[in-house]
Order: sequence, then structure tokens, then C-alpha cells
Amino acid sequence: MAITAPPRPPVPSVARAGLRRRAAGRSAATRTLISDAELNRGRGRLLYVATLTLVTLLFALVFLFPLYWMVTGAVKTPSEFALTPPTFVPRSFEPETYAQAWTEMRIARYFTNTVFYALGGWLIQLVVDVAVAYALSKLRPLLGRLVLGLMLASLMLPAAALLVPAYLTVSNVPIVGVNLLNTPWALWLPAAANAFNIYVLKRFFDQIPDDLLDSASLDGAGRLRMLWSIVLPLSRPVLGVVSIFAIIGIWKDFLWPLLVLPEPEAQTLSVALSRLSNTSQVPPTEMMAGLVIAGLPMIVIFLIFQRSIIGGLSAGGMKG
Repeated sequence: MAITAPPRPPVPSVARAGLRRRAAGRSAATRTLISDAELNRGRGRLLYVATLTLVTLLFALVFLFPLYWMVTGAVKTPSEFALTPPTFVPRSFEPETYAQAWTEMRIARYFTNTVFYALGGWLIQLVVDVAVAYALSKLRPLLGRLVLGLMLASLMLPAAALLVPAYLTVSNVPIVGVNLLNTPWALWLPAAANAFNIYVLKRFFDQIPDDLLDSASLDGAGRLRMLWSIVLPLSRPVLGVVSIFAIIGIWKDFLWPLLVLPEPEAQTLSVALSRLSNTSQVPPTEMMAGLVIAGLPMIVIFLIFQRSIIGGLSAGGMKG
């Protein structure tokens, strides 16, 4: 006669849920240099906090010290600025140097030029990059993958290798034969087709379900209407990221504006400051003040939109 084991009592649903949570926690555990058990000990926790604090302070010192040196150097007197060894804490305080740099170096003129170039370049980049990314993602033209691959391959080339052909193209536009030097188009047109921005936009457009576009097509919407009414409203996070990259890229660019804008009245702020630094009429403290004014807008933009940049680049497709 066979002896059968008594049936096991059923596991309550609450217990099963707890077992699943513990199993998920074990599966989600990741290996790190320091285990959780070591971190929970007093000595391990203290060592971890000390190391993290030291590394954070070191990186903060490396990145923030140049900014501190510019800001404090502008409020020193020229004699104190030229001292050897230098004074890390200013003995004098002359904040009016910023006002003098704004007026005597005509920073308002060059600041306006830079804002105009940045806004115009942002608008043209947004129109061109969105159109190209939408075509490659949703229209899927013939040889679209080849075109995308060639555009991404251009990112592998150093920027210095493209200066000469780009300059020759701008100085004498093929077919049209127009010279664009000392005009805003010399900055706007070469930056219009940005391969990185196109790639970011295309990846985001790929995650938009085609069912939405098919439904809009059945309702009679055309390609442009679908782009304007469906794709662009859903792509606001990535459009914000591309916009910030476009504005910062034109604002901080130096070498290309130096080549295509030789006329002083048309120069950007960075090029004008470099030109004025080679003259003996500008005191070094005023030059420091000009550098602070030139870099302050981009620092403020980054601090305000840093979460938007990370969130836009990591934004996934829609759910549901």
C-alpha cells in the first residue's frame, strides 16, 4: 500500500505577494564595489561619506575655480590684479568695473549681435532638423538609412577638418555664387543640418506610435498636419533639449565666427572680446568683467534647464 504525503496547505495571497517582492528584490540587486552590508557598518559608512565628499569637493574646485577667478579678478584694481603671487581673496572691491566694461568695450552691441545670431540659428536649426528627422522616421524615404548613416558618419570627423571646405562654400555659395561673409547666414546655414540633433529627434519620433498617425490619416490629415498637430506636441521635451543645444552651440562658438565675421561691427561677443584683448587700451580687470558677462547667460540657462536636458534626452515613448 503506497503512502501518500498529505497535501500542503495553500499559501495565502499575502504571503505569495511577499515572496514575489523578496524574489524581485534579490533579482534587482546589483553588484557594486562596496556591499550593502559593508555600508551599513559604522566604519564603512564613514569611509564612504568621506570619499564621496572629497571627490565632490575636488570636482567642484576644478570646475568652479575658473569662474571664481574671473568674478573676483574683475573687482580688483589693475595693480592688485598684476601682483605676483596673486591674491586669491580680493583686497579691493570695485564692482563698477562691470559697468565700465559694458560701456567702454561696447559689450551691449556685441551682446545684441550674439543674441540675434543665437535666436536666428535656433529657429533655422529647429525647422531643418525637425523636417529631416520627421522624414527619416515617419515618411521613410528611399535610401533613408543610408542618408542617416552618412550624417552620423560626419560626427566622426574633427571640426577642424571641415573648416576649409565650409569656408569656401560660404565665401562663394555653389550655383548661386553669393558671398555670405559678414552676414548672419554664414553662421546659420552651416549649423542648420545638425547631425546630432537630427539623430536625437529621430529616435524620439520613432517611439511615437504609428497608430496615431494612421488614425489621423483616416480622418483626412496630411503629412504636415500630422507633424504640426500630433508629432510636435508630443515632442516638447526633446524639442526643448534641441533648442538649448542650438542656442548654447552658437553662443559659445568662437573659431567659426572668427573666420566668417571679420568686420568688427558684425562680430559675436566672444570674437569681439578676443580682438579687444589684443589691444593695450582695455585693462585686464575690464576684460575679466567682459568674460563674466559673456559667460553668465549660458550658465544661468544651464542651471535652470539642466533637469529638462536630462529628462528630454531620456524621455521614452508613450504608454497606454
